[in-house]
Amino acid sequence: MSTRRHLLGAFAAAFATLAALPTAAQSEIQIQHPWARPTVAGQAAGGGFLTLRGAAVADRLLGGSAPSVAERVELHTMRMEGDVMRMREVPAIDVPAGQTVKLEPGGLHVMFMGLKAPLKEGERFALTLRFEKAGEKTVEVQVSMRPPAGASAMPAGGHGAHKH
Repeated sequence: MSTRRHLLGAFAAAFATLAALPTAAQSEIQIQHPWARPTVAGQAAGGGFLTLRGAAVADRLLGGSAPSVAERVELHTMRMEGDVMRMREVPAIDVPAGQTVKLEPGGLHVMFMGLKAPLKEGERFALTLRFEKAGEKTVEVQVSMRPPAGASAMPAGGHGAHKH
């Protein structure tokens, strides 16, 4: 009986240790549902959207790059001021520990500035995001009229209707 009790105690201790360890989802920032709307010829900028799931430690999104499609990538926020929609560049986006931050139409988002060519439905391109603590993370962005499953939907009027 003492051997069985000892093994059960050891198993319980090992399980408690494993349960206390952060999972991959907790220890590393996650980037989900990256997408961008198609643009038209002559449009100089396009919007990108995604969801960030914070790691065990708070971080900040500082910027990014997508050299195959744009001269630069900026972080923006959009809000209504009366009847006017205002867009402003922001220096960083906070990602609190364990929290979800949605970069979505009508709010925080990524801007692809100086487009090299229109973003076309069905295309995919690499976007590298730069975080203060997590460093650089590269994801594949899907160009689509509709957001991927699980992503935020576009409000009426669409992002492409606004001048930048």
